[in-house]
Amino acid sequence: AVAGSTVELGCSARGDPVPQVQWHKEHGDLPWGRHEVDREHTLRLYAVTSADAGAYVCTAQSQLGTAAATTFLRV
Repeated sequence: AVAGSTVELGCSARGDPVPQVQWHKEHGDLPWGRHEVDREHTLRLYAVTSADAGAYVCTAQSQLGTAAATTFLRV
């Protein structure tokens, strides 16, 4: 990603019952005041900086179990 741009990271999670989806950064916190997660579980990072680079994990959880996927962001 280019520094200063907006990045969208998608996460597709379906099931019955519908799983709860959460995003986190593997080593650190999501950028305070510069991120949001929409109803489709897409994580948006605004005005990215080199400090935002790293691994981001999407975790889907229901009473039937947990699944996770990791994506890597380079700035």
